[in-house]
Amino acid sequence: MTGLETREPLINTIVLISSSFVIYVAERYLHDKKLWGFRIFLLATMAMGGYFLFGQAVEWSGLPFKFQDGLFGGMFYLLTGFHGLHVLTGILLQGLMLGRSLTPNNYDNGYFGVEATSLFWHFVDVIWIVLYTLIYVWQ
Repeated sequence: MTGLETREPLINTIVLISSSFVIYVAERYLHDKKLWGFRIFLLATMAMGGYFLFGQAVEWSGLPFKFQDGLFGGMFYLLTGFHGLHVLTGILLQGLMLGRSLTPNNYDNGYFGVEATSLFWHFVDVIWIVLYTLIYVWQ
């Protein structure tokens, strides 16, 4: 038994997975040339990712084990930390896409960067589903 709390990580997981739908909505608004909706939903996605990272930091601060406490401790911090780094990268990429939306007519000729950022975000979410299952469900 690892002593992991599962309630808060489950809430964080629901928030993170829901953010995939929110970034999809942001993309739809951009596709329809409605920048106000794109910006609002992209900001919401960033906030949801930030909530996830904050929840991860709170969880880490209260864990009964450290990185050097055996194989589980090392793997737990390595996997969740590396995933958290990717969540942070996704938030930063979204911030860049949001900033680009402030330049007039910037997305008139396409928005590959937004699509790539969105795909990255979906991938990070799918990886978290695998990690959550391995770490929290099968502990």
